[in-house]
Amino acid sequence: MISSRQIKAARYLLDWTAQDLSIRSEVSVVTVRRYELAGGIPDGRVGPLMKIKHTLEEAGIEFLGDPITSPGVRLHPKG
Repeated sequence: MISSRQIKAARYLLDWTAQDLSIRSEVSVVTVRRYELAGGIPDGRVGPLMKIKHTLEEAGIEFLGDPITSPGVRLHPKG
């Protein structure tokens, strides 16, 4: 799983808006924003969260640490 902080940090590193992530992951922008406002791991269906995670990983994001106690992200630029 990933945390709301990791989603926001990943978007920042990629210079993506919530709308960009929504389009790329095929998850509604309302859901993306709701997940980002949640504390810790977002509640709700696992499917949309996994689509977001997979989309960010495909863009070069590596999720690091524990999503609750030590959430982190790293960008591996695609070249």
